[in-house]
Amino acid sequence: MLDDADEIHPLFSGAPRTTEFKKLRKRVVRQVREAIEQYGMIEKGARWLVCLSGGKDSYTLLAVLHELKWRGLLPVDLLACNLDQGQPGFPATVLPAFLERMGVPHRIEYQDTYSVVMDKIPAGRTFCALCSRLRRGHLYRLAREEGCSAVVLGHHRDDILETFFMNLFHGGRLATMPPKLVNEEGDLFLYRPLAHVAEADCEKFAAAMAYPIIPCDLCGSQDGLQRQQVKAILDGWERNSPGRRQVMFRALMNARPSHLLDPNLFDFQGLALTSEKPSLI
Repeated sequence: MLDDADEIHPLFSGAPRTTEFKKLRKRVVRQVREAIEQYGMIEKGARWLVCLSGGKDSYTLLAVLHELKWRGLLPVDLLACNLDQGQPGFPATVLPAFLERMGVPHRIEYQDTYSVVMDKIPAGRTFCALCSRLRRGHLYRLAREEGCSAVVLGHHRDDILETFFMNLFHGGRLATMPPKLVNEEGDLFLYRPLAHVAEADCEKFAAAMAYPIIPCDLCGSQDGLQRQQVKAILDGWERNSPGRRQVMFRALMNARPSHLLDPNLFDFQGLALTSEKPSLI
C-alpha cells in the first residue's frame, strides 16, 4: 500500500509512518483479504451494508474494506451504516461528520431501541441479547431498502472465540459466529471479514489512526456479563501460554466430526469395518 496522500483512501491519510504500524496495517489487510477469499464473500457487482458502531472494530473494518476496494481487490459497492439506537448521551454528530470528511457513502438511521430494551429487560439483567436482535432486524431492513446483498459486521477473531466458549459453557453446544451466514429469510448474506484479525490488532490500528471512538455504554458498562467472564478466562490462558488464542482459533477450522459425539454430523450407526480380521496362522 502506498503512503502518498494522493494514492491511498482518505481513511488512511495521516497514517503513522513507523515500521511497527506498517507491519500492523499489512497484517490486518492481509488477514481480511484471506477471510474474504477463503469464505467466498465476493460477488462481483454486489453492494454491502457495512455496519459502523463507532467502536475500534468497525472503524478497522471500514478502513480495510475501503483500502481493498481502492486497490481494486474488492469489486463491490460499500455503504457505511450507523444505527443510532437512542442511548442517552450518544454523540449523534460524530459518525456523520467523520464519514463526510472521509468521503465515505453512508446512511445514518435513528431507531429508539434503547427504550424498548429498558422497558422489556428487568433490572439487573443483561441487555445484549434483546439489543442485538432489535439491531439486527433494523440492519436487515436497511440492507433491503438500499439494495444490498450482504450485511457486514465487525466481529473479530476474539469475538468468535468468546462466542464459542459461551456456547460451550452456557449453551451446551459447539457453535460460534461463522464468517459467512445466510439470514433466516434467505435473502441476505451476513459477513464477518475480520474473522482472522485479533482484537488487540484492531485496538492498536484504531488508536494509531486516532479514529473518534464511541463506547457502548448501554451494555459495555454492565458487570458480570458472561462474555466478560469468558474474556477473562481467555486472557488468563493467553498470559500463561502466549499464542493460545490463535491455536484455539485454528481448532475451529479443523473440526473432526468422527472424533466428536454428534450422530447428526457423523454416521456412527453406519460405521463398519473395511477389512477382515488378519489370520492368526
